[in-house]
Amino acid sequence: MNPIAAASPLTERVNRIGFSATLAAANEADRMKAAGVDLADFGAGEPHFPTPAHIKQAGIQAIHDDQTKYTPVGGVRELREAIRARHAHDFGSNYGSDEVVASTGGKQALFNAIQVLVQHGDEVIIPVPYWVSFKDIVRYAGGDCIFVDTEEADGFAMTAQMIERAITSRTRAIILNSPSNPSGAVTSPEDLQRIVEAAHRRGIYVISDECYVYLNYTGRLFSVGSLTECRDHLVIIGSLSKTYSMTGWRLGYGLGPKPIISAMQKLQGQSTGNANTVAQMAAIAALNSSQQCVADMRADYVQLRDRMLAGLAQITGIACHRPEGAFYLYPNVSAFFGRGGINSADDVARRLLHEAHVVTVAGEGFGTREHIRLSYATSAETIDKGLERMARFFAAL
Repeated sequence: MNPIAAASPLTERVNRIGFSATLAAANEADRMKAAGVDLADFGAGEPHFPTPAHIKQAGIQAIHDDQTKYTPVGGVRELREAIRARHAHDFGSNYGSDEVVASTGGKQALFNAIQVLVQHGDEVIIPVPYWVSFKDIVRYAGGDCIFVDTEEADGFAMTAQMIERAITSRTRAIILNSPSNPSGAVTSPEDLQRIVEAAHRRGIYVISDECYVYLNYTGRLFSVGSLTECRDHLVIIGSLSKTYSMTGWRLGYGLGPKPIISAMQKLQGQSTGNANTVAQMAAIAALNSSQQCVADMRADYVQLRDRMLAGLAQITGIACHRPEGAFYLYPNVSAFFGRGGINSADDVARRLLHEAHVVTVAGEGFGTREHIRLSYATSAETIDKGLERMARFFAAL
């Protein structure tokens, strides 16, 4: 056999990564919905609210005004200024418009940042549990993931001491995510400051994924971008998706030192080019208008979180901490291992989907095997229906 013909047609770099666990769960749920199955969907990582009317209207107006052409790769100047100004107003950062890049969602900004900063053999510290894409994006860049376990008993809270113990001479970057997907944990401003300052002293980059930064229920909104003395080693990744319920608009951004932002734009220019032009116009309206819609959605999430927590507390065997941000619960379901052929969270999620018709995401994709992720970004009716189905399912094991 010809060894060349027998070789895989795929590159080594793409074989280093896997499929997204959250997207896989969503695809299976969509298939079942298309077949007519009534599902209680706790799998979606997106707000259930419609995009606020004034933002939609800005997008519609942009179409009527023929604002449908290419823009600069990093976004129109008005959008970059709006991103810079909003972050400065809310968090005390001091970025210039040339230190901002608008991207096709926060995921693209994160991907680009890691690709321009991480080389083969570099170590990147990632707290566990982690968002599913962190490890694969690092591996695609050729980096080595150094996982740092957090403690479930402490609500998966990350501390500076945990991170500092993991730093070595090969550490290139630290990925932070507060509030966290999937746990909803919020790292204290004091710990975040210690981590950033320790990294800055060592020349290590901090990539802070702030996708859920406005969905913080502690009353202390905080961004590491406020630590302006450390800005040379900071890259902020943001998104309008969760803040303004604009997931399908695909508009994210990066803030950071000009050389890094310029490199991210260079990479983006050779892949997607500019973010959707109509979405850019809608994003300007979102950032520059009243932020009452954000406060209203945040208040509703707190009520939905408490409703789902109360329901889970009635199911014997499920343990769940009280998250302080994002819109997820991350309950421990290991009490059911060994029952009815269940031996992992993946088994639980699969059985819940096909037998109870409840969509969840297994914890294996987030770095733990004892948990499932539930999104409470849905209606109160769906929460009640799904909890009732889960209670029947677990009671029968």
